[in-house]
Amino acid sequence: MTTPTSDLIATQLTKKVQLSEGTLTIVQDINLSIPAGASVAIVGASGSGKSTLLGLLAGLDTPSSGECFLNGQPLHQMTEDERAALRAKTVGFVFQQFLLLPSLTALENVTLPAELAGMREARQRGLELLEQVGLSHRADFYPGQMSGGEQQRVAIARAFITNPQVLFADEPSANLDNATGSKVEDLLFQLNSQQGTTLVLVTHNDELAQRCQFRYRMHAGQLTVVSSEQSEAQRHVG
Repeated sequence: MTTPTSDLIATQLTKKVQLSEGTLTIVQDINLSIPAGASVAIVGASGSGKSTLLGLLAGLDTPSSGECFLNGQPLHQMTEDERAALRAKTVGFVFQQFLLLPSLTALENVTLPAELAGMREARQRGLELLEQVGLSHRADFYPGQMSGGEQQRVAIARAFITNPQVLFADEPSANLDNATGSKVEDLLFQLNSQQGTTLVLVTHNDELAQRCQFRYRMHAGQLTVVSSEQSEAQRHVG
């Protein structure tokens, strides 16, 4: 059994699905260790398996075989409800689709996870985060009244409301223009640095990946090391 020493550990992680024409292997024999507080990029073309890997690391999906630990907890042995409870306590998400609730204001969208978790002073914390992302003046606006960049910044504030140990970001700037996307990316790294949150970023953008401490590339479901720093991180695998 692997002994967890980092925020995220995967050992021989594999995901297969059964199709009418046979078995499709999406992710194969992934060995990965991500130190606490690190920024990590997983790059690769569409269909390479990187988003599936992110889902496995976050406990949104279950592997066909292998081990995966999040915050020392064995995701591969947990029920769906147990994984959901762990995510609520330790994980934040930022997706390219924003996924804001249209009937809630910016502030209500931000504070919803905190309120569901029973956090005290969720409103004050939400206002502070909106201030950090430069949207305190949009607190009472609905998603339909905001630009794409503003909506993504609201989504980032929402992701940090519960002070997550790990933040997963899947193509967070893909639906934004270059200037707005750069601002959103700057914000992710700023909050990563300020709060010590481990950042796991899935992207097809090599320039964005260069900003991360550790970089991996997915190709045909397999993971390879890109940077020498990452080679050091790889040695944390048990």
